[in-house]
Amino acid sequence: MNKQTSIFSTHKICVAPMLDWSDRHCRYFHRLISRHAVLYTEMVTTGALLNGDVDRHLGFAPQEHPVALQLGGSSIQDLAICSKMAQDYGYDEVNLNVGCPSDRVQNGRFGACLMAEPDLVAECVSAMQQAVTIPVTVKSRIGIDDKDSYQELACFIKKVAQGGCTTFIIHARKAWLSGLSPKQNREVPPLRYDVVRQIKQDFPELEIIINGGITSLEQSVELLSNVDGVMIGREAYHNPYILAGVDSMIYQQAGESIVRHEVARAMLPYIQQQLATGVRLHSITRHMLGLFHGIKGARAWRRHLSEQGPKAGADEGVVLQALELVQV
Repeated sequence: MNKQTSIFSTHKICVAPMLDWSDRHCRYFHRLISRHAVLYTEMVTTGALLNGDVDRHLGFAPQEHPVALQLGGSSIQDLAICSKMAQDYGYDEVNLNVGCPSDRVQNGRFGACLMAEPDLVAECVSAMQQAVTIPVTVKSRIGIDDKDSYQELACFIKKVAQGGCTTFIIHARKAWLSGLSPKQNREVPPLRYDVVRQIKQDFPELEIIINGGITSLEQSVELLSNVDGVMIGREAYHNPYILAGVDSMIYQQAGESIVRHEVARAMLPYIQQQLATGVRLHSITRHMLGLFHGIKGARAWRRHLSEQGPKAGADEGVVLQALELVQV
């Protein structure tokens, strides 16, 4: 895969990078439900890769493709090195986080605060692209603090595009770098889909993916009439079966969607394999709690996994027991 034959055509539906949630177990689970949605890792900092356990951060199952690594950092050299590491591990894309507003991220001088430094972001992207042949993309907000005019956003997009980025994932909210928690920054600033649509109109040569507040595939289809792709976040985590319609509705792929019980059963060999390596059952099943969202027995399913999954020695039998509590 190179920049010309990238996964751009598959960006129509993406599952967002979500800290502490979109780990390798979660992505494997989501891939069972949709073959085509692009999956993103939780953010991994350059420091974690350069000073920590690389395989723990970058290891993933081959079934997860297409899968993108999201990096957090602002050192041009470190981002280039870590991008090469991602490519060597087999990732399909590297995404630079320019959207996270948390204090911890800001203290490391990365995330949303970098929107105030478009020249630096452009240099980072350029260096990352020189280090790899896979696509390098950027995820941002529509603005930060009082730097939230359309002109400032357009200037940011233009400068970073000049650095070589052709795909922007834009969370359609501004971010307050102080005064709001990360959770509040996902909810309090108003959604401005119109701003993202305008960016696409003004930069038609760029691939623009919209993110923020998306809760259904019907909404996604509507948004796709004005942008190139949609990124779904927390809805995909709390109600993962939303992804079951992605392949047929969004990618026009023939075939019936996998049913919920089959998804759970398809996880069993993976669970057995992971348990054999020392992974705790709860580390996997915590991502499966929302599988039966809206179905009779969903609460019993969640309760059984939540209560039995963390216990010492818990194995795949816990999942089979939980399945018996859900109505077919």
